[in-house]
Amino acid sequence: MYLLYSALLAVALLLGSPYWIFQMLRHGKYRRGLRERFGVVPQRIRSQSKPSIWIHAVSVGEVLAVSELVRQLRSEYPEHRVVVSTTTDTGHTLAATRFDAENVFYFPFDLKFCVKPYFDALHPELIVIAETEFWPNFLRTAHTHGVRVAVVNARISDRSLPGYRRWQRLLSRVLSDVDLFLAQTSEDARRLTEIGADANRVRVAGNLKFDVPPQPAPAIISQLQSALAASGASPVLVCGSTVDGEESLLLDAFKAVLAHHPSAVMLLAPRHPERFQQVADQLQQSGVEFSKRSNWNGESLAGRVLLIDSIGELASLYALADVAFVGGSLMPRGGHSILEPAQHGVAILVGPHTENFRDIIELFRSQDAVRIVASADLRTCVTDLLENDNARFALGRRALETLHSQRGATQFTMDQLRGLLKGSVREVHPA
Repeated sequence: MYLLYSALLAVALLLGSPYWIFQMLRHGKYRRGLRERFGVVPQRIRSQSKPSIWIHAVSVGEVLAVSELVRQLRSEYPEHRVVVSTTTDTGHTLAATRFDAENVFYFPFDLKFCVKPYFDALHPELIVIAETEFWPNFLRTAHTHGVRVAVVNARISDRSLPGYRRWQRLLSRVLSDVDLFLAQTSEDARRLTEIGADANRVRVAGNLKFDVPPQPAPAIISQLQSALAASGASPVLVCGSTVDGEESLLLDAFKAVLAHHPSAVMLLAPRHPERFQQVADQLQQSGVEFSKRSNWNGESLAGRVLLIDSIGELASLYALADVAFVGGSLMPRGGHSILEPAQHGVAILVGPHTENFRDIIELFRSQDAVRIVASADLRTCVTDLLENDNARFALGRRALETLHSQRGATQFTMDQLRGLLKGSVREVHPA
């Protein structure tokens, strides 16, 4: 099975290389960390005699989720080095900021010659995988090296479940190399066992993302606060993680806001950096005045859009919002996390497509702590909230209360990981 899988993956990489090269040349994607992905271990992360705890967090959401876990592991196990691998550029940038660049690297391609050098260099005693990254060769290599493996904050989305079911017989062999699954919800736990995980290794821990504390605000936040106050620019609409097709709808809503509040401001943060210029062109054509975060020099933002063409600042920008819209939800993309604006007690809007965060959205909806709005109603919903201070403040307060009510997953996860580390070296089987 593993030989066939490796052959198919190698063929897929070969056939896909023209696309990767095109993306590198046009957008700069996939260029960073290419050597690391092919198994060239950077000198900065080579273990200095210390055993390591290897945490894998694919992108920004997973990096945020494990942030408090990393802090506690470092504090409790100073004799270990905690290293973090990521897959995306945005995830890598955020991880390097939070965990120090010398502890962060790109996750290798799931081929044995790419994976094995990292085990030889890092000597991991525990591997912690955030959410659902079931790479067969990686997990098999961990098993043959006697390394304990835990999947934390585990979830099986509605979109991925049918595919996992289809390959359940093969997947159950892969999942047998995982020692512990800590699921976000009882439904995720049920789905894990359905696709082949040993029920005795599956537990419900809750969602780590509820425990992530707000990070220290970057300098831009105080600069923006001063500029907004000095020019009397308000109210502020923060639209985060937007995707193609959403910006035009949000601009229409903002124009309606401007009709009643000429000094209103929109902070617009597209999800993908490669779209920054596309959105800038769209703003230029819309007739709405705008500035780019990258060249904003403190001028008044009253009646303008500030395009956030930067990475890693959105979570803090939500603190400036009177109303926050979280994107990927008006279009059928599954949505993005609403927990960052909830941390600031902000009134939150999302579209109807929130499958990727079904449990969080349902929890907040049940507490009347989020508004779910269709594209046709977006303009009315935004203007109504801005006109009704009491309703807006109450919505934000309930969001913060709901967030606080769900904390505790990190402590439970730490308790379970301690058990793995106490018996960290398991029986080694030949490859």
